[in-house]
Amino acid sequence: MRRRNFIKNTMLGALTPTFLSNQSLWAMGNVDQKLLENENVLVVIQLNGGNDGLNTVIPINQYGNYKNARSNIALVENKILKIPQSDLIGLHPSLKNLASLMSEGKGNIIQDVGYPNPNFSHFRATDIWHTASNSNEVLESGWAGRLLALDHPNYPEGYPSSKYPDPLSIQIGSVVSTALQGPLYSMGMSISDTTNFYNLIENADEPVPNTLAGKELDYLRQVSKQTNKYSETIKAAALKVSQQKTYPNLSLASQLKIVARLIAGGLKTKIYYVNLGGFDTHSGQVVTTDTSTGTHANLMANLGDSIKAFQDDLKFLGVADRVLGMTYSEFGRRIKSNASSGTDHGAAAPMFFFGEKVNPTYFGKPTTISANVGNNDNIPMQHDFRSVYASIMKYWFCSDSVEMKSVLFRDFATIPLVNGSVCGYVTSTEPELTNARLKAYPNPVQDILNLRFISDGGQNSFQLLDMRGIEVIPEIDEEREAGSQEITLNISHLNSGIYLARFRNNDYQEVVRVLKK
Repeated sequence: MRRRNFIKNTMLGALTPTFLSNQSLWAMGNVDQKLLENENVLVVIQLNGGNDGLNTVIPINQYGNYKNARSNIALVENKILKIPQSDLIGLHPSLKNLASLMSEGKGNIIQDVGYPNPNFSHFRATDIWHTASNSNEVLESGWAGRLLALDHPNYPEGYPSSKYPDPLSIQIGSVVSTALQGPLYSMGMSISDTTNFYNLIENADEPVPNTLAGKELDYLRQVSKQTNKYSETIKAAALKVSQQKTYPNLSLASQLKIVARLIAGGLKTKIYYVNLGGFDTHSGQVVTTDTSTGTHANLMANLGDSIKAFQDDLKFLGVADRVLGMTYSEFGRRIKSNASSGTDHGAAAPMFFFGEKVNPTYFGKPTTISANVGNNDNIPMQHDFRSVYASIMKYWFCSDSVEMKSVLFRDFATIPLVNGSVCGYVTSTEPELTNARLKAYPNPVQDILNLRFISDGGQNSFQLLDMRGIEVIPEIDEEREAGSQEITLNISHLNSGIYLARFRNNDYQEVVRVLKK
């Protein structure tokens, strides 16, 4: 492999746009501006490994059955933190800072979130959450990537630009989450770690060894800095913020500190993903002499203290009104603890939302625990996680029902997670792009779709894709003369929703969003 190709296809540097092999590029098409005009930001915290939801949100009203089911790890009742949202539940004692946000009306809880027929594999369960699939289907695109693709169907072709200079989404970590994968292309990029972020803005690098490999690494770093399209805008945003609130020396806090700095610095990125690992607590979850201490307690403190510092910093920086935070884990743990003072893979678990605009409510009811719990008994689902995604789209990003269904592929009940005043549900008009060479009409369409295009001659290709990136009509690929032309497609058999009409002519590509009634 030649050096140029190696550089082109390798993830390098602090800031790395993530690409998938054998995926096609998109070009500029008509877009709906609602998400672009909405300045709201979503920050997603993944609790990696399967958080024990029953020791996170404790059913005080069933304390006897709770203690009986997990006598070796149950929290002492008088140490459980009470919150104003409900006197039937309480929080782990290490979540005191999150409890304080709840008391201030800046947090809420959705109880027992999951999906039908849960999967207990870390990898598969994570994939289900990221792609919003059913447990028996495999999707290649992520829910957030599909959402971003609604407004940016051509990304990354033509990005960044003077109009859209910033990344659409950012993952703090070396690999971009599957959740940010669009129908054809990743909509996200990564900041590989916190050290590399500060090296970027300070023009510093980790020293390289004085060897041939070290010289090659130094060369690759230089090329990476030159070719990274977003590094300068990220650096400029970061340098606008000279002072932040103090954060605890915790792994999650260090990631959230970067997120707060970029938001306050004016970066228009819509979605951030951060990660806190270590939740696979099969053994040693607690210190048996004091169950409010141990591995899970440390994780809870990391979570609660980091969120509180982040929220305080956002307020200090003057951007708290624009940010909604959420936590999720790929699954919860079993109701009954095991003999190793731990818990095994389970099903549903609670989710937290936090921010200035949250609806400070307890959604659901305390987990039901019977007097006789079996070793394999799981917490039943109260809320489908895709209802949570639909709620974010509706109440935070102001999506309409068609967009929600196009991203999630079916209708889901929504939960009023944030104040109703955030979204006005006003449908905007798709702008005409003066340099467009493809027009789909009528749009919206019922049965017959016309594609008018300008060809340079030679090979012309037409595809109609759904939001999964799957062809719903066989590709048309043929030689044509140069000039303005038109083809007609019968789409009467397709379900209502949003589709992507894709035109390719030699090196030119363009994608137009089509609404099927």
